[in-house]
Amino acid sequence: MADNLSLTAEQTEKILQFQDLTGIEDISVCRDVLQRHAWDLEVSVQDQLNMREGHPSVFASDIRTPAVVNDRSTQHIFFSPPGDRNPHSIRGLFKYVVSLVLQLCYNTITNILQFTFRLFQPDPRRYVTDPVADVLSFVRLYEQKYGRGHPVFYQGTYSQALNDAKQELRFLLVYLHCEEHQDTANFCRYTLPHPDVISYINSNMLFWACSVTTSEGYRVSQALRENGYPFLAVIVLHDGRMTVVGRLEGPVEPDELITRLRTIVSDNEVALIAARAERVERNFNQTLRQQQDQAYLESLRADQEKERLRCEERERREGEARQQRERELEEQYHKEEIRRKKIEYQVHIPDEPPPDHPEAVHIVIKLPDGMRLERRFLQNHSLEAVFYYVFCHPASPDTFEIATNFPKRVLNCAPQGDGSHIQTLKEAGLRFREVLFVYDLEA
Repeated sequence: MADNLSLTAEQTEKILQFQDLTGIEDISVCRDVLQRHAWDLEVSVQDQLNMREGHPSVFASDIRTPAVVNDRSTQHIFFSPPGDRNPHSIRGLFKYVVSLVLQLCYNTITNILQFTFRLFQPDPRRYVTDPVADVLSFVRLYEQKYGRGHPVFYQGTYSQALNDAKQELRFLLVYLHCEEHQDTANFCRYTLPHPDVISYINSNMLFWACSVTTSEGYRVSQALRENGYPFLAVIVLHDGRMTVVGRLEGPVEPDELITRLRTIVSDNEVALIAARAERVERNFNQTLRQQQDQAYLESLRADQEKERLRCEERERREGEARQQRERELEEQYHKEEIRRKKIEYQVHIPDEPPPDHPEAVHIVIKLPDGMRLERRFLQNHSLEAVFYYVFCHPASPDTFEIATNFPKRVLNCAPQGDGSHIQTLKEAGLRFREVLFVYDLEA
């Protein structure tokens, strides 16, 4: 239930589409396949179709063969005696006993000879050079001799087949082909081509086969340690490891083969169900952890963003405070400088002439705040004297200009640093009685 709740609407729709396209009934299997393909529906479907055609999936690997548990005490072992199909008759029983004795003697002598021979010249099949070529070569020769009526051969290495069966949580049926054995031809002509056998194997398991005369087939035969032919082994994921759960050795009829395979599958289906449930739970926990990690990262990024904004705000305020302090210091310095100049420039203000002086000019000065100043100057006084008089007054603005009333005319009375000539009152046209206006340039 928790797993289904973790699916989004888009993921649920992809599972239903995947189920319709592949015919896989188990929704957990569909979800597992889609998850391993990052929910890419097209890739997932194509991979399943490739596997049905015997091609390895994208998860197949030749790097390392998964460890396979081969404990006979936990396996279903089916052995069919070679030769006569009716071993219960006296003739069949006699042939079986004789054949068994001869086979034991033959195997013993062969093993001794092979061991002696390998001391001097190792078996070339021990060195696997191109396992894929071994498998494809066997498939080609098999179809040339026995036809195309057979279950879908897995067209990859034994390692790839194990990996695919493990990833897809499917049974793997391994067939080791020995062309020289007396029962091989009947098995390949009558048992494997049977429609019911083909249908059952294709529907329930992957089918990998190879000849023991090839390096790849010999390597697998050494790992599975078969004793008779035709040889079939059923491998499935059990307790986290690929395990041989069934062995079928000797000739077998189609119906009997299906019955034996069904027995093996039925007794081990619980292991696959448990593996699927464990994988679903693991995927759910992984998704949950990813969501929690994502939420944590988003929360962390949000906290970091808040902290960044707080730092920026703090820096902005500190900067504004610093600028304010600098402005206040500048203003304080400017005011102190103005006060110093007001005191210093008073020496440049000439003495006021008497009212009856023939060249006296009576000037009325109006400050920006409405205050009236009255002062007498001589006509030959420079306009600088008027400027210094206004500047040194406590009510005067720091930066100003002086202009006549009508017509309005700005007087060039500020001191010039370059020593250029400044007009006298007479040159500026100021005689006897004048009204001047002071304008604050910082207002």
